[in-house]
Amino acid sequence: MPDYDFLYSVEDAIATITLNRPDVLNALTLEIYGQLRDLFETLRYDESVKVVVITGTGRGFCSGGDVHKIIGEVLDRDMRGHLEFCRMTGHLIRNMRLLDKPIIAAVNGLAAGAGAVIALASDLRIVAEDAKFAFLFTRVGLTGADMGAAFLLPRVIGQGRAMELLMLGDSVDALTAERYGLANRVVPKEQVLPVASELAARLAAGPTLSLGLTKMMVNNEWNMDIVSALEAEAQAQALMMMGEDHRAFYEAFKEKRKPEFRGR
Repeated sequence: MPDYDFLYSVEDAIATITLNRPDVLNALTLEIYGQLRDLFETLRYDESVKVVVITGTGRGFCSGGDVHKIIGEVLDRDMRGHLEFCRMTGHLIRNMRLLDKPIIAAVNGLAAGAGAVIALASDLRIVAEDAKFAFLFTRVGLTGADMGAAFLLPRVIGQGRAMELLMLGDSVDALTAERYGLANRVVPKEQVLPVASELAARLAAGPTLSLGLTKMMVNNEWNMDIVSALEAEAQAQALMMMGEDHRAFYEAFKEKRKPEFRGR
């Protein structure tokens, strides 16, 4: 296993990524960005993993990029160097969205800047009652369109709310995030990881091929018209109806028992 600058474990087909720089609210370094980008690419081919949970240690989920270890270093680069950095951060989000496995963000505290986008790029967000989200790019003199935020956020919470959060950079608390649709569940802080793990176990025991295709179709249909989407769904569903998991459901239904899915 590679030597990561964060904690990584796999148990019962669930990979858990734990950002582990609690003294700086798990701020990201250039190395961590690159490691996360590569890990999410590798997970596409790791058949031992069916679900991914990402969380942080201490009081924060992720406070974004480390001011000294990223901004202090990148500012001295030329334009090509700046573009290489921005593309790298974007490729992390790309690899998260291309991963055909559910990703659950267990947001245990502040999710700001890049941390907010990583949570946004996950498929489900379990959020602590005292957590906050802040897409604060404009507050540091940058565009709110960073790491796919301008693409993802309007699709999750609507364009009006997204414009407000991306332009003002204000933080929103957990209950507001839930009301906006950014948080799937808001729970006491000590329950964030247990609830996320419970959902992960449920997904890992489910029809994982169906789940992966569902994620892919949701991604693909963002840019389709209704006619194209209906045809794409018809083709995808026809394939799944011929799969082993659908037959397993039917046989279990006839025998009045719980189906055992194999992700096929």
